[in-house]
Amino acid sequence: MLLEFKTKNYKSFIDEMVFSMTPAPKQKGLDYSIFSMKSGTRSYKGLSTAVIYGPNASGKTNVIGAMDTFRSIVLRGSIRNTDVASPNAAASALELIPNCNGTKESTDFSLRFLDDGLLVEYSVKADLGSFMDTEYPRKILEEKLTVNEKQVFLRNDELVVNLPSVIKEYVNKSIKRKTAKMLELAVDSLSDTELFLCNGFKSIYAQELVKRILSWFNDKFIVVYRSDDMRLVRKFADPKSNTVYVETTLTEAAREFGITGNALGYKSTGNDDAEDTVLCSIIGNKLLPAELFESYGTIRFINEFPLVIRVLLNGGTLVMDEFDASIHPMALMNIINVFHNDDINKNHAQLIFNTHNPIFLDSSLLRRDEIKFVEREDETGNSIHYALSDFKTADGIRKGEDYMNNYFVSRYGAIKDVDFSPMLEKVIVGNEVPGDE
Repeated sequence: MLLEFKTKNYKSFIDEMVFSMTPAPKQKGLDYSIFSMKSGTRSYKGLSTAVIYGPNASGKTNVIGAMDTFRSIVLRGSIRNTDVASPNAAASALELIPNCNGTKESTDFSLRFLDDGLLVEYSVKADLGSFMDTEYPRKILEEKLTVNEKQVFLRNDELVVNLPSVIKEYVNKSIKRKTAKMLELAVDSLSDTELFLCNGFKSIYAQELVKRILSWFNDKFIVVYRSDDMRLVRKFADPKSNTVYVETTLTEAAREFGITGNALGYKSTGNDDAEDTVLCSIIGNKLLPAELFESYGTIRFINEFPLVIRVLLNGGTLVMDEFDASIHPMALMNIINVFHNDDINKNHAQLIFNTHNPIFLDSSLLRRDEIKFVEREDETGNSIHYALSDFKTADGIRKGEDYMNNYFVSRYGAIKDVDFSPMLEKVIVGNEVPGDE
């Protein structure tokens, strides 16, 4: 369960951006949106869904892009570039991350999550140089890991490793006690561009703990950037042990949504790369590429639905850019209701997405702390993130308010008046031929 994500100096977010999935204080109603999970003797609460609003170019996608970038950095264990292709270029080429106004600030990431009783907070502060400075010698300035509120290690000018009792079962079996020699080896293992978590700490101190943390990032923190370009393949979408079951469920769901064929299936291309299957419609006894026969909205739904199944099965967090594009609102409403349904969402899965569709601005569907906004300052170009719950009741934001109407009259910000008429009138007038009527 994702509790909080922070970033600073990531593209349009110059100042620290805090994206919280923790219920805001004094917010009442729609309690089905709230999970409660224990870590030791303490209980922690999290929201099951969140939707992000804002005008074009406000920075909505940058929220999701920052999550995707941090996930990529953690899984590869360094702040070096990678040749792995990604729709999110900044996740592969980190020189695209710093704000382009020339700031010399560090780029910061921090993520807090709870997984099967383990509360983890991991943060990285990195000096990536200026925007598009490909030759800059990057350096990790600070790295910190906390488990169940106990600091495990802190790396900055020095390296401090604590190994508190809360991680005792994850410490390497060869370790009987901490020694100065062990710390010396850990310091020697440090590299300016490599994460201590994935390298020295893993090999010297706690391999099983790192494996568990990386497993959450890989399997339960599913971030899809530019989902409109997504071509989902079976082995990415489905847990291996549930492949047949998920394909059957996908066909049933697609029939509810509406498909041309009588069933769906995957055809192997015979390639060894990641895209080794093609989604097909089964029409009669023919297996034909689904893109030739199904609508764009249907293909989008078919590509995304296995990910919904995946996080429902493993209690993961699904973060998607433009999750709702080309999909009928009734289908989207039903998916959101599934995440709010305790009888189905037994593993505390979460759904986070951005949108322009105002239909989710509904006080009977989402809590105020589940409705997020991003707007961009005209003068500075800085993106600002906030939740509807940040507005006080003195501002007139109460349960039962018409959120949609309030949004369109700009009571919440994160909206921009658009009028193309003057420029188009100028173009038309400028291209009129004298004498034409």
